[in-house]
Amino acid sequence: MRTTTIGDVKVLLPDLEPDDLDAMTDLADGLTEALVEGAAWRGSHLEDAHVRSSLITGVDAGESTWEAGSLYGCEITRTDFSGATLTGITIERCVITGSRFTGTRLTDVRLKDVLFDGCRFDYAAFHRVVAAGSVAFTDCTLTNGAWSSCRLPRIALRSCDLAGLELDSCHLDGADLRGSRLPGLKGPLENLRGVTLDEDQLPDLTRLTVAALDLTVRNV
Repeated sequence: MRTTTIGDVKVLLPDLEPDDLDAMTDLADGLTEALVEGAAWRGSHLEDAHVRSSLITGVDAGESTWEAGSLYGCEITRTDFSGATLTGITIERCVITGSRFTGTRLTDVRLKDVLFDGCRFDYAAFHRVVAAGSVAFTDCTLTNGAWSSCRLPRIALRSCDLAGLELDSCHLDGADLRGSRLPGLKGPLENLRGVTLDEDQLPDLTRLTVAALDLTVRNV
């Protein structure tokens, strides 16, 4: 295992060696210490599948359905989860890089020691997603998504694009949003209670406040 630090968040991540892994593509019964490259999992329906200590690269998992199960100690790169439905799964000690979650639905997902780097979550829906440990998003696109009833305290959202993201009944206390784009962020201000911003983000926060309070601003 290795660690990386994003702002004040320290994330424990896997440190896999491809030469120590076995080449596989069949996900039906789960995977352990597997090397998966370019597999076609599009439209798969998985229940209680467990993937451990595996390196997954260039896989097409679009429109798939994952129910329960877990991803533990995995490195996932350039993998497509667009339109997938992830329900009741646990993702722990994983790094997910350059992957696409466009339109993906994540419900009752538990995250612990997870780094999403350079991923796309545009139009994705997070419902009751919980951070049970360190979680960081860096250089990710989360535009026009919808987060509802999520509990994500003290996560890092650094240098991400949050334009048009809608927040509803979310707990983000202590989250680090520095360097992220906030124009068009939607939802009650209560969702942003306790977050950390930088000075350059204050104009966007002001616009959000004006909209949330239905204020009228007029020039003299």
